[in-house]
Amino acid sequence: MPVPDQRDPELTRSVLEGWLADRLPSPTVERLETPATSGFSAETLLFSAGGADYVAKVAPTGHQIFPEPRFEEQYEVLRELRSRGLPVPEVFWYEPDASLLGAPFFVMAACPGRAPSDMPTYHQEGWVTEISEKERGSLWDAGLRAMASIHHQDVKGLEYVDQAKYGPTGWAQRLAYWENYLSWGYTGRVPVAERALEWLRANAPVESRPHGLLWGDSRIGNLLFVDGEVTAILDWEMVTLGQPEEDLAWYLYLDRHHKEAVGADGLPGFPSREQTIARYAELLGRDLDDLRPYDVLSGLKFAAVMARIGQLFIHYDLVPPDDPFAYDNTATRLLEKLLNEL
Repeated sequence: MPVPDQRDPELTRSVLEGWLADRLPSPTVERLETPATSGFSAETLLFSAGGADYVAKVAPTGHQIFPEPRFEEQYEVLRELRSRGLPVPEVFWYEPDASLLGAPFFVMAACPGRAPSDMPTYHQEGWVTEISEKERGSLWDAGLRAMASIHHQDVKGLEYVDQAKYGPTGWAQRLAYWENYLSWGYTGRVPVAERALEWLRANAPVESRPHGLLWGDSRIGNLLFVDGEVTAILDWEMVTLGQPEEDLAWYLYLDRHHKEAVGADGLPGFPSREQTIARYAELLGRDLDDLRPYDVLSGLKFAAVMARIGQLFIHYDLVPPDDPFAYDNTATRLLEKLLNEL
């Protein structure tokens, strides 16, 4: 859900043209799309200049989703992974001066392709419902291959994404981060998230392998596709270090949410959970550990994020202070169902 935004398109165009004057031979902005509303995690501006299409990502300010937006880190991650040949957007410039657009921003190339829809979900409406079963299976597998390309990366040069302030890399750090997130994000209680935390403390996985790079927000809705192949891996706000099982669990959990939690029948053609796990073990080159702890962690993360969004709804007077959305929504209901299955 978006929040109100009062950005003046003409003023924004003027600012961008002045800023681009030293960066492009032809800085005139021919096209600028400034959404009437901006998303919670970051604002996106689409524009054309000098015959090319660009995307400007503006750092969140008062409506941030994460305790530490780590905005410049996202720019650095994209730049590093692009240099390694991964299909991420090409980034050109980072601007730390908040006086220009109200917050730091970076500019990257617009990538070709289209992403599966989150709202309504791709199991309900949109272009994914119109392609063949075989194409859906290929789409899913392309996403798995894109994710595996991340997990095969050497973490040298990317160590800064580790969230060491929450503890040593790995499971303990992840729980500490999300427990802190929950208390930071929402002033009330989310009972099912508290129950999940209790379960996770009692059922910690043994993480004996070296920790690797995690995408964080690993789902096909964050991928652009052309002819069934991934052209861009997007949204790196949740990048960190950990075990690949965490990303795979999120990939599966969000797909489950986009079916069960919204009352949709899953589209035929998508591989089953068991088939996906087997395929990912093949791509990773090793057997996968038990995903159940990472499934519950996924449920906790999603419930925490939705609680934060609920808090922002209250802050922006989109719902009254006593509205139950923050602790009773599709994410919390699916987490409750998952915990009851264990």
